[in-house]
Amino acid sequence: MQGDKVVGTILKKYSSFYYVQDENNQVYECRLRGRIKTLATSGDRVEITLIRPGAGVLERILPRKNQLYRPRIANVGLMIIVFACDKPSPNILLLDRLLLLTYSVPLKCCIVLNKGDLEPSKSASQIKDYYGANGFELIITSGLTGAGIGELSQLMKGQISVFTGPSGVGKSTLINKLIPDRKEKLKTQAISEKIGRGRHTTRHVELFSLPNGGWVADTPGFSNLDLPKMKSKDLSGLYRDFEYYRQECQFADCCHDKEKNCSVKEAVTEGKIAYFRYENYLSLLNELRESEKY
Repeated sequence: MQGDKVVGTILKKYSSFYYVQDENNQVYECRLRGRIKTLATSGDRVEITLIRPGAGVLERILPRKNQLYRPRIANVGLMIIVFACDKPSPNILLLDRLLLLTYSVPLKCCIVLNKGDLEPSKSASQIKDYYGANGFELIITSGLTGAGIGELSQLMKGQISVFTGPSGVGKSTLINKLIPDRKEKLKTQAISEKIGRGRHTTRHVELFSLPNGGWVADTPGFSNLDLPKMKSKDLSGLYRDFEYYRQECQFADCCHDKEKNCSVKEAVTEGKIAYFRYENYLSLLNELRESEKY
């Protein structure tokens, strides 16, 4: 009724309107109260005042658990990093950058290898064999056959999940599978034969309600990512597969590159840490060191 207070979640902003969903899945078209100075964004929990059926005024933004800035979204519970088994073949350095971003927030994370109906490329096999065996949540899916969709849906239940990863790996196809009754399907696009990767099909951040509760955000694909603001000496602390060996290093502040008696380097030599994972670590470590010069 007019004047009632309702708490809900912002699904999207369109023009000057915010679309807010309450706990009963009712969606309200809302304008922002002028005195609010904080920039409201998808995922925000907000309080609105009803002014007529289906419409309200956004009065205040409730405290956030977290916020991402690229893409801009609040209160994320799960980051789903999507790559394809092939077409395009995964870039493992990009995967490690995305994992670093996720753990620096920090967020729970799941690696998804989509297009599981295809023969996996070498890098996809490396992801499956190494990350899957070293404590990373990993699910193999197929937007074509529906394999893995049920497992992924259960993992996403009751929270805001964000799909991210390069374009052309099937993020929009997976969301269409997760929400089969959605009338307006997200646009998908085939891989460019010339450049070997997909074109962006998602232009803005919008939350979509999942049948079993929670929301999923589709976000623009990208092929590069700036590192989070952090000190180079703290980088290895975000490598969960290094943790056991880090504790055995001779120096507490070991960066695992030039130091002697480094247990992480020994683990690499013995094949306990994958060499490609360690190479990526050194690449990101050097990148952080370069940024510290300025």
